[in-house]
Amino acid sequence: MRNFNSFFNLLLTIAASTLLFASISAAATLTVKSKDGIGNYLADDKGMALYLFKKDAPNKSVCGAANSCLEKWPVFFAESVDPNAGIALTDVGTITRDDGLKQTTFKGQPLYYFFKDKDGEDVYGQGVNNVWYVVAP
Repeated sequence: MRNFNSFFNLLLTIAASTLLFASISAAATLTVKSKDGIGNYLADDKGMALYLFKKDAPNKSVCGAANSCLEKWPVFFAESVDPNAGIALTDVGTITRDDGLKQTTFKGQPLYYFFKDKDGEDVYGQGVNNVWYVVAP
């Protein structure tokens, strides 16, 4: 049983790492989408919604791997902003997190994906625990 638990923990670690690195390995473009009931919100170039965490401080993420937060809320990092999206370049920044990962910010808020969002129409993270919300431009 101990070997099974060790193996299972190893698989979970690999899966979480894969999800995390998949979210940050390819730089994306920041853009704006709109959805009835939500309005305009930030998304990546594939249309995936981006979220903010109300517990974060300006330019500082408290969502980390130690508390399993990053498994559900992977980091978003973009190297560019679509100039046609109506996003002011001065509102977009990059931080280096305590774990060494780069993360894109919008008006100082670190940006995240939500693991339950599978396509560009999903916004399942909206309002989760009253601390996770899509980012209004």
